[in-house]
Amino acid sequence: MALANSIMFTTYALYYVNELGLNPFQLVLVGTFLELVIFLLEIPTGVFADTYSRRLSVIIAFFIMGAAYILEGNVVLISESLLQGAVSLFVLVVLAEMIRGVGETFLSGAQQSWITDEVGEERIGRLFVRAGQFQQIASITGIILSVVLSTIALNLPYVIGGGLYVGLAVYLLIAMKETNFRAAARDDLNSWSQMRATFKEGSSFVNKSPVLLLILIVSLFSGASSEGFDRLWEAHFITDIGLPTFNDWNSAVWFGIFGICGMLLGLLTNEVVIRRINLENRSVVRNLMLILVILKIICVIAFGLAPNLVWALASFWLLGMFNSVFYPLYSAWLNQHIESGTRSTVLSFLSQANAIGQTAGGPVIGWAGVRYTIRVSIVLSAVMLVPLVFVFQKLRRQKENG
Repeated sequence: MALANSIMFTTYALYYVNELGLNPFQLVLVGTFLELVIFLLEIPTGVFADTYSRRLSVIIAFFIMGAAYILEGNVVLISESLLQGAVSLFVLVVLAEMIRGVGETFLSGAQQSWITDEVGEERIGRLFVRAGQFQQIASITGIILSVVLSTIALNLPYVIGGGLYVGLAVYLLIAMKETNFRAAARDDLNSWSQMRATFKEGSSFVNKSPVLLLILIVSLFSGASSEGFDRLWEAHFITDIGLPTFNDWNSAVWFGIFGICGMLLGLLTNEVVIRRINLENRSVVRNLMLILVILKIICVIAFGLAPNLVWALASFWLLGMFNSVFYPLYSAWLNQHIESGTRSTVLSFLSQANAIGQTAGGPVIGWAGVRYTIRVSIVLSAVMLVPLVFVFQKLRRQKENG
């Protein structure tokens, strides 16, 4: 996954802007439609994973996502050859992203639930951080491939990345095992009763858990922040900061260099955390997450207000280092607070909150970029993260008082 994503997303902004001609508002709007699909389907697919099979849900996800990425890489060909230009490239990109969203919902929750059940809750903290290192190594390879492929054709990374997803799905059909999951009784598999029961159990668990209600808030505001930043940081480098003019290197090469340096720094940061911090101590993990959220806010603001390339790169790389630790720790900590039988469903509730945040906050941030500047959008993304500080502080106090 990391290899395929890195191949596609290192230079995706160049494909969107230079070849497809999307503006900042359209860039964010593409993500809004993606999140709308995720919002609508998160719960049903999460219940499916908890009722039938996490393994099957993951494999379905990879097949759908691979097909969507291949479609997205061929929108120009489809528009010109099959549709005679009757449908705009923007509409075709939105359609591809919405199909991708269907796959994302099958993957969301199911993947983490499968891993947690297979290895055990106490081991996932260290495992997720270590897995992050493997992802960064694969991503470095993907960045190099992305730059090379984009110099041949800007759409080629999407075609290759989508093919890797389909290949991964085929491989998992053969190699992926599921040993610690119990599906619903066979008599219930052909009815909706078991799925309704799983949904009710999962929603009841969320409603009765003060911790998960607070985490819903985290997911909501994280989604609102990430949608704007993730869609606009490349445009910020191109439009506001400016890329170096050295040896006639194009934007793809520079983004590749930025990405590789960021991955190496993240790899080093994860190793330091694994060696120096007791990731099995939940109190330590909670305190570390609070610190990382504060540092993330500072870095996003610094990136948005950066007056030059050095400042922008320093804040951007620091943000990547903090994210490389925060997200695996957050995922591990979250899975430790959810019962196994409804884990996928509960994670889907949280992912749905993230989708709501992205759907509601993304267009606002995108509009600010068109109405004012992309700098304003980036800073607004940081503001969206501020509530997370209060939530993590409250979570920390609850555990201390308990």
